[in-house]
Amino acid sequence: MLARTNISWKDIDKAIIICVLLLASAGLMAIYSATSSPVTSAVIKNSFSKQIIWFLMGAMIASAIVLTPAKYLRSSAYWLYGVCLVLLVLVLFIGGGKGVHRWFIIGPIYLQPAEIAKIATLLALARYLSDEARDLKSLKDIGVCFALVLAPTALILKEPDLGTAIVVVSLLLPVLFWAGLSPFIVFIIVSPVLTVISAFNVFTFGAVMLLIIAVLVLSKRKLPVLLAIFILNVGVGALTPKLWHGLKDYQKTRILTFVGIQEDPRGTGYQVAQSQVAIGSGGFWGKGWLRGTQTKLRFLPEQHTDFIFAVIGEEFGFWGVMIVLITFFVLFWRALGIAISAKNKFLVLMVVGCVTVLGVHVIVNTGMTVGIMPVTGIPLPFLSYGGSSLWMCMTLIGLILNAGARRFQY
Repeated sequence: MLARTNISWKDIDKAIIICVLLLASAGLMAIYSATSSPVTSAVIKNSFSKQIIWFLMGAMIASAIVLTPAKYLRSSAYWLYGVCLVLLVLVLFIGGGKGVHRWFIIGPIYLQPAEIAKIATLLALARYLSDEARDLKSLKDIGVCFALVLAPTALILKEPDLGTAIVVVSLLLPVLFWAGLSPFIVFIIVSPVLTVISAFNVFTFGAVMLLIIAVLVLSKRKLPVLLAIFILNVGVGALTPKLWHGLKDYQKTRILTFVGIQEDPRGTGYQVAQSQVAIGSGGFWGKGWLRGTQTKLRFLPEQHTDFIFAVIGEEFGFWGVMIVLITFFVLFWRALGIAISAKNKFLVLMVVGCVTVLGVHVIVNTGMTVGIMPVTGIPLPFLSYGGSSLWMCMTLIGLILNAGARRFQY
């Protein structure tokens, strides 16, 4: 079957497949433990069996993508992007789920268009930037890239889903940089973000302004350009209060709790505190599978979804956490190796986008469980419970393996 698509089994990166199987197995063990109950096994069977079914379905999705010729992925990128935007609009009107508009509820299936948006956006970006006519010195071409990313981001924020919006936005710079955007332009794009983050404190704001001035002076650009960039950052800093007032109350609480300005002992602060206790109590070797006290006594909220990493830390300890992180590192290392060696620019940028999405998920999720990132509801790839998220991750793996199998094709 592989031969019909001009690839064979030897072209497939087995190391990536092994990494995915290891992570998914660790996730199943953690989900089983997190949902087990001394009273009834119904929850165990429901969550555990569902995750297995979702993984098998995800494996079929990944296999189908691997077998798809790259030219079809490229030609369908804009079409998929357009369909995704339509779904993101529709979910605002007919979607449901816990007071927000994030899912299409089809019987027992909860379909989240925002997960599709991650894939559609990275494919559209890769398609646009792989065209020979693109010039990253052109404001028009850079502006189109911004529009491709910001359109789904705005709709996702409307749901609201801050975590997914962060993931989609994070695609922009890595893909642009890999496509050839100069480091100075990257700095110009990043500097307003640093300004917004630092605007809550006069000292950090001053430090960031000094950093921006230093970089601008060292860049030796024309004075009008330097002044325009500096004024832009000052203006962004001044507009930050208005941006702040536009956030939802729960988003403000998460940010304030994260930076330590506001205590939230029964909300996100409680979640992070219990997660830290769980990970810390695991020690080096862990308490053993099915023996986590924080897990069994239900002190840890969302323990089988967003905080699955804490379950692993408590039951398998430092060594278990390190195995998971090393497995992710190997997966990303192999994927970037494909991006470096691939001859087709579309495939290169597609893989960079896939690694970016998965990498941001890992960094933000593990960071929030140990208290160094705000709680955003971003799941841990392949480990957290959930069908839409798992299918999205398996789709990304399918795209990476597709590029790896065709890395020497132009």
